[in-house]
Amino acid sequence: MTNALLEGQGIIVTGASFGLGKQVARACLQHGASVCICSRDKKAIETAGHELSKEAGAERVFAMQTDVSNPESAEALIRAASQALPNLVGIVNNAGVQGPKGTLEDIQWSDWLRTVEINLFGTVLCSRAILPVFRRRCYGKIVNLSGGGATAPMPRMSAYAASKAAVVRFTETVALEYADYNIDANAVAPGALNTRMLEEVLAAGPERVGKSYYDRALHQKDAGGASISRAADLCIFLLSKQSDGISGKLISAVWDPWESLPQRREQLQKTDIYALRRIIPADRGLDWEPR
Repeated sequence: MTNALLEGQGIIVTGASFGLGKQVARACLQHGASVCICSRDKKAIETAGHELSKEAGAERVFAMQTDVSNPESAEALIRAASQALPNLVGIVNNAGVQGPKGTLEDIQWSDWLRTVEINLFGTVLCSRAILPVFRRRCYGKIVNLSGGGATAPMPRMSAYAASKAAVVRFTETVALEYADYNIDANAVAPGALNTRMLEEVLAAGPERVGKSYYDRALHQKDAGGASISRAADLCIFLLSKQSDGISGKLISAVWDPWESLPQRREQLQKTDIYALRRIIPADRGLDWEPR
């Protein structure tokens, strides 16, 4: 196998029955890793596991039903993966939902809360459960899926936007807390992918998501969307030793020159580039200081 960046490693990928999660799992296998994939949908994750096993060998693929938003289920995932996978050193927290669409006063609160439970709590719980494993090894890689919801307001999808912004700040915090254990934590903005989330937007219609967002979604579908392979490649980079020491960053698969970051490692870690920060007047060339 050429360019096997994850040879001999064990990687967990959550939300891996479809879309990006499944593509990330496939890329991990292609780069020499063994994987544990999970999803809330038992039938879907078993189907994905069977498909990936045919490609890479059953001994390298372990699939299980998991609700990442449930503490006991998340802990069971990590226990099972620790036993099933050799050299467990990475996790991709990909499980997520787009949540309710509509203005804040119109959507169901239970739907809003459930979105946060899956997108934020699911990421936190799986990270919390696996950190002792990484700490004992004094090495580990956490890759959290964020996206456009973290960097710009998303009217009519407030639960998604708020939860994904929280994922980034959580990622930055964990990166600092565990830096002494050689544990890197980063967030990924995969780009506008043509996945089931896009179909959800189109099915909701302009009256729920807003005309401008709906029109952009139509254009995205027609144009083909961002490359899912590119997003998966960034996840592989962040799971590999190539990215050692790069931590606490939100990196765009589409817009950022992430392949060159190893050459800029020291400079990057001394800056707030690729981070969520407050913008002050001086950042925009304005002098608003009191006189």
